[in-house]
Amino acid sequence: MQAVLSAINTLSPALSSLAGSATGASTGVSQAAPAPFADLMTDAVGQVNQLEDQARTAVAGLMTGSGVDVHQAMIATQKASMAFELALAVRNKAVQAYQQVMGMQF
Repeated sequence: MQAVLSAINTLSPALSSLAGSATGASTGVSQAAPAPFADLMTDAVGQVNQLEDQARTAVAGLMTGSGVDVHQAMIATQKASMAFELALAVRNKAVQAYQQVMGMQF
């Protein structure tokens, strides 16, 4: 459970800024120029990649016996897994929204 919370906390800055820009636009509150969606997604994918690199390093350290505990490797792999699943869910929703927009008739 802690790994899930940690993965969510890792991605929460990008998601909260995305949510903040969406709510600011809907309420009419003027904010400083929000980050483009592409930049937010690029940052989120970069964070997922960083977590996967950390997990890969932890597993390699566990396999070589270089002082990495089993629980540290498991936590790192779960963080990477949860972050990837979250990124995949966001991608699926974005593709679904795109397909709905493309299916609209004007």
